[in-house]
Amino acid sequence: MKRVFGVKKDKEPPPSIQDATDRISKRGDTVDEKLKKLDAELSRYKEQIKKTRPGPAQEALKSRAMRVLKQKRMYEGQRDMLYNQTFNLDQVAFASEGLKDAQQTMTALKSANKELKGMMKTVKIQDIDNLQDEMMDMMDMSNEIQETLGRSYNVPDDIDEDELMGELDALEADMGTEADGVPSYLQPDKEEPDLDAELNLPTAPSGNATAAAGRANAQVEDELGFPAVPRASVRS
Repeated sequence: MKRVFGVKKDKEPPPSIQDATDRISKRGDTVDEKLKKLDAELSRYKEQIKKTRPGPAQEALKSRAMRVLKQKRMYEGQRDMLYNQTFNLDQVAFASEGLKDAQQTMTALKSANKELKGMMKTVKIQDIDNLQDEMMDMMDMSNEIQETLGRSYNVPDDIDEDELMGELDALEADMGTEADGVPSYLQPDKEEPDLDAELNLPTAPSGNATAAAGRANAQVEDELGFPAVPRASVRS
């Protein structure tokens, strides 16, 4: 049976957009190479036409140049067509890549949405509220403990506030009558005891004091403005 009907051949996979783009790009490169050769040939014909006198030889060169120019125009048309095909393939490739990106984005979003739903089942708002209430209660208990530990043991609890206010008013009145607003019992002692006076000791004379007294008598002036005459001392 295989000999009569033959074996069914496997179909080749269709070419991808990238394969078609590469193939057209190669064709475009081949056309560009041909155009370069034709441009060089046309330049050579132009130089020969300039150097040749008018006549049959010049006309032959012109006809060859026209043939090369027609070929150039044909290849230019093919190149433009290949450029358009490449542009269309690029647009299709961009659209295909955009769709692939959109599919990947949708898949990622679906996976993230499923994961979030699973997490929301384990986290409840009521549990969070209860946790917040417990934290507030523990903070209040901690503040009460700190206040209890910081209580002073020397201050009695049965102190009359009216009595304290009366003592405070009396203290302010006492401060107002004293000098500089300081109570007498807080002011330092102004008079210090003189130990020499208590012991009845005489003061010792000094030579500097005698000399200073003599100089003072020498500079004393009388009532008329003249210097005073020193008095002679009479020894007995």
